[in-house]
Amino acid sequence: MRWPPLTPAVFLRRLNRFAVEVCLRRRRVQAHLPNSGRLHELLIPGYPLWVARREGRRRTRYDVQVVELPGGILVSADARVPNVLFREAWEKGELPPFRPYTALEAEVPLGKGRVDFRLAGPEGMAYVEVKSVTLVEDGIGLFPDAPTERGRRHVAALMAARANGAQAFVLFVVQRPDARAFRPHDPADPDFGRILRAAVAQGVQVLAYRCEVSLEEIRLTDPIPVML
Repeated sequence: MRWPPLTPAVFLRRLNRFAVEVCLRRRRVQAHLPNSGRLHELLIPGYPLWVARREGRRRTRYDVQVVELPGGILVSADARVPNVLFREAWEKGELPPFRPYTALEAEVPLGKGRVDFRLAGPEGMAYVEVKSVTLVEDGIGLFPDAPTERGRRHVAALMAARANGAQAFVLFVVQRPDARAFRPHDPADPDFGRILRAAVAQGVQVLAYRCEVSLEEIRLTDPIPVML
């Protein structure tokens, strides 16, 4: 996925869940943060970041896209991106576990809510929930960074789908290149870790991929081990 043209800025402070203040061309500017996570590891005053200008009727003219961590590590801060990456990689046949499926629908009903994708093919149907990961500690990607009732609900719905004969997947997309493995972040939400492990025991497949991030594009690269 290629980024729109990016403009450098500096993070100043978070205003609310979806808005931040940045220094852009020596001016204080509000920007949309397309990520409701806590992002304590990214949103540190003085950190460089890159924003994309957006048109249309909006309260803010910019979206935060990329944050630079010490050591030059670039991280995508946009929680919408993993779904785009999954669709692109599936269309190119770059995800071996999903190659048997030949049709894709997005935002499909499941249980009392929706999941990101439903795939279909000669082997039947599969439901896929994609999660954005930005937190990495000691080379391990961690999700979530805060309690997530919504995440637990998605996993429960996938367990029900698996019990009814469909395949079910949770795909964690680590939006940075420095993760060697992934595991559920039990200190942030032990209940999520418990239900994820229970889901695996019932046949839900849990996968994790990391990304290569530049100021021109972001792309899925290789799978990383899942540590449960």
